[in-house]
Amino acid sequence: MTKPAFDLTGKVALVTGGNGGIGLGMADAMAAAGASIAIWGTNADKNAAAIEQLRGHGVEAEAFVCNVADRDEVDAQMAATLGRFGRIDGCFANAGVSGRGARSFLEITPEEWKRVLSVNLDGVYHTYQAVLRHMVERSEEGDTGGRLVAMSSLASVSGAARSEHYAASKGALNAMTYALAVEFARYGITANAILPGWIATDMTQDAMANQKFAENAGKRIPARRWGAPEDFGGIACYLLSDASAYHTGQLLQIDGGYWRF
Repeated sequence: MTKPAFDLTGKVALVTGGNGGIGLGMADAMAAAGASIAIWGTNADKNAAAIEQLRGHGVEAEAFVCNVADRDEVDAQMAATLGRFGRIDGCFANAGVSGRGARSFLEITPEEWKRVLSVNLDGVYHTYQAVLRHMVERSEEGDTGGRLVAMSSLASVSGAARSEHYAASKGALNAMTYALAVEFARYGITANAILPGWIATDMTQDAMANQKFAENAGKRIPARRWGAPEDFGGIACYLLSDASAYHTGQLLQIDGGYWRF
């Protein structure tokens, strides 16, 4: 087994939407580096499978059923997570939903707009506000602060036609990240966002199933392949580690060079 680049022993990471895709890719890498992991997800069966995988690294891991769009659920599961682990060093706000393939902005209904923003934006607000209370209190008691990591998207900085609701939710995350980085730096808390490119996950399976689109998108990726969940393990370990203590207020593109090309 390859030795992890960072030793995260003693760290606790919370990963929302951590039972699959990019979330599980990050959680697995941090577990392999010695971190204890809490994952939040709405699918109990996927939660159980993810926890079995994470515990295979010999670390503490627990799953909690939580819909991040529901403030009461977030508050309850944050209390449960802290009760189980005692602390949270890094909060990876990864839970999200995609748009449902409207053929035009003109077809996005108010209900669909609210559905996407309630998870992708409001869910991060609920989660961050709950975890920041813990992180600030811990910092004021002389302990280290914490790490906030939001899962944004290249759609937040490019023209995402027919996905304006998704793009709006992720663009708002970028702005929130900047503001949080400034406000909470005094507590030793950093805030950054990750912007994935084209990544092979359940969320992008429809795009991948479109052979013409998948091939054309692949040709625009300098790395010559779609990304995979494990491609986010290294950045997750770095951001949770002490090595990133002075790295804050950044949008980090993980896209195989797609944006630059």
